[in-house]
Amino acid sequence: MILLTGATGNVGRELAALLPEARPLDRSSGADLARPETLDLEGVDSVFLVWPFLTSDGANAVLTKIAQHARRVVYLSSSAVRFGADTDPITRLHADLEKAVQASGLEWTVLRADTFASNALGWAGQLKAGDVVRGPDSAATAVIDPADIAAAAAAVLRDSQPGTTHTLTGPDVLSRADQVRILGDVLGRELTFDATPFDDARSQLLADGRPPALVEALIGSAQNRPVSDLITTTVQDLTGRPARSFRAWADRNLAAFG
Repeated sequence: MILLTGATGNVGRELAALLPEARPLDRSSGADLARPETLDLEGVDSVFLVWPFLTSDGANAVLTKIAQHARRVVYLSSSAVRFGADTDPITRLHADLEKAVQASGLEWTVLRADTFASNALGWAGQLKAGDVVRGPDSAATAVIDPADIAAAAAAVLRDSQPGTTHTLTGPDVLSRADQVRILGDVLGRELTFDATPFDDARSQLLADGRPPALVEALIGSAQNRPVSDLITTTVQDLTGRPARSFRAWADRNLAAFG
């Protein structure tokens, strides 16, 4: 039995479709990663772990609970960890979780994913209202389709690869301006990206009612992410097919921007 955390997220929904036999973490029944005692792990052999909090507080308790029942854990991390843990708060969080997973006594596999293509869904409201996307800029990376992350996760959940770390990327290094341009091609519109100064973006996010800790994490991630030209073949190595392009993701999600 495989337990899926984050089963309603962009990766989790895709993974649940690929592993219909898996059991999603059911928050409606009271299960909550913030309270390990609520987790029903009876019969669970493997756990796909997405950590939904902004600190690693409680991670060791969750992993101890998992280890009482399960044999292995697959943790969804960030490719930014390879640059070191001090780049930004989100990278530090993933680095801390990787260490906790590796020290848990469980068989472990870490999937370090590059920038999610689905982050572009955050621009949908602006694109429904006009042809300019405004927001903080960030370093170009090899943007990856969440469906490819899910396919890689399904592969390692079905075929255990203990003690391994896989870096998952898309096939093209893209800036945010590149992504907006591609969305414009798909939508048949001439779109532009207008980079917002970080202080202005922080003020806008706070004015929108976002929690201050989340705002600082998002701004820190955008501001400090190192430039990366890394493109891996890991998706193909694990799944037997190449990673899909951002354009292919945009084609599949066209309705979200209409």
